[in-house]
Amino acid sequence: MAFSSGFGSLGRAFALACAALVMTASVPAYAQGGGKPDENKEAESAAKAEANVKALKAEGAPKIPPASLPINPDDVWDLDLSTGGRVRIQLRPDVAPNHVARIKELTRQGLYNGLKFHRVIPGFMAQGGDPKGDGTGGSTLPDLKQEFNMLPHLRGTVSMARAQGEDSANSQFFILFQPRMQLDKKYTVFGRVIEGIQYVDAIPLGEPPANPAVIVQASIESDGKPIPTNLSAPRGPAPSLSDLNAPLGGKSAPAKKKPAPKKK
Repeated sequence: MAFSSGFGSLGRAFALACAALVMTASVPAYAQGGGKPDENKEAESAAKAEANVKALKAEGAPKIPPASLPINPDDVWDLDLSTGGRVRIQLRPDVAPNHVARIKELTRQGLYNGLKFHRVIPGFMAQGGDPKGDGTGGSTLPDLKQEFNMLPHLRGTVSMARAQGEDSANSQFFILFQPRMQLDKKYTVFGRVIEGIQYVDAIPLGEPPANPAVIVQASIESDGKPIPTNLSAPRGPAPSLSDLNAPLGGKSAPAKKKPAPKKK
């Protein structure tokens, strides 16, 4: 019995010693390796990100267009408004070549001369370019295929109006009073006001306005047409380009509520 008892004590002592040795040996190994898995993961993620960038470049991923381009008179649309002066709009053939070509063609045909802004919503936009004057018309040319692009709908942005179908734009356009990012990639942006935003701000409100503003003359700047001398309203102070993104004063009425037309 004593032998058996002595052997059991030795066995337990030997087992405890072995367990302590294993634990002691494993701790330094764990401590030395601590942090390496995280470092390896970071290096692996960085390598994957670099590979993704290279792949996107190789696939010709879409690039964000510049906010503006050097002024080229052949790509500036001049709208002389009855509100008092000339609105200069920089066209963007780099992102909407077919829409810009259509605007130039219709402008040189004289289609926009005398047309009114038939739908003008406070805090939102002024819409024109309809020969019928009620929002249902267009030119005799076929509708355009959409050219939705990366340019945002900011204050002064000029975009094509359309019906429900994405490829239904024709001659109508709208100019934004304030940013409306929810329109991005749903309507074709083809330009932006670079001068004369105060004449856009002065367009009478209404759907339709009681006394609508009129495009007295539309022209492409390279054609060299002078500003008509019969513009009725006095000219206001011209804001700088940095003022284009500044919100208009006052509160905007809900889009569904028809504002009271201005009376002269």
